[in-house]
Amino acid sequence: MAIAKYTKFQQYKESIQSIPSSYTEESLIHEAFLLERDDKKKLEIYYAPFEYVNEGAKVIIVGITPGLHQMKKSFSTVIDAVETESDDEEILRQVKNNSSFEGAMRKNLVKMLDEIGVNGHLGLSSSLELFEEASHLVHTTSILAYPVFYNGKNYSGSTPNLLKNDILKKYLTENFAAELENFSDALIIPLGVNVSNALNYLADQGLVAPSNILSGFPHPSGGNGHRHKQFAENKAAMEEKLNNHFLQVRAAK
Repeated sequence: MAIAKYTKFQQYKESIQSIPSSYTEESLIHEAFLLERDDKKKLEIYYAPFEYVNEGAKVIIVGITPGLHQMKKSFSTVIDAVETESDDEEILRQVKNNSSFEGAMRKNLVKMLDEIGVNGHLGLSSSLELFEEASHLVHTTSILAYPVFYNGKNYSGSTPNLLKNDILKKYLTENFAAELENFSDALIIPLGVNVSNALNYLADQGLVAPSNILSGFPHPSGGNGHRHKQFAENKAAMEEKLNNHFLQVRAAK
């Protein structure tokens, strides 16, 4: 990937690595990293180093936005890298591997991916390998690339409505849409209804192929009490979509 894609990281790298490893949340949620603020809507967007794009991925897993937990993991990875000779691309790759859907959410995600057979289509014994030795097969990302907070809390994608807020919609139609241009036939798995709605909007605008979107996948958060019911209702349709997608990919080769 061209180094020009890392210009924002280069802008903030020194500031991040100057933070002591025993940092507080106030060191992250700080004016030094503030990208956007909409006081009327009580929205704030902060920088975190999530620029890495795995252009060879076969599967793209999409959340709504990195939360504070993921933001902390990303900063810790960059701070720890000060003692290494890793280049920017490697640091950013490590950020994605260390931070993406980390914790209990990853366990729930892997279980559902395996139940619909994603691992089998990719030749893996378990989708857990996507976050380990098979990380070259997956690109993890968010509709909103940087941490977004509403009223000081992690933004859920609902309030305010992403598609009706000018700042958030700009990140969707400009930043995220441009990121997807790095891929041609990767399967896109949107996590939850709000992410699906955003991707369907891009599809309606002709910015992404509807055939590549695996709709109906629940958000894997433990706080999503409806995920089991939603998964069961959509499982058969998702399995069929998976089969059709990978059949088309193989036929195109």
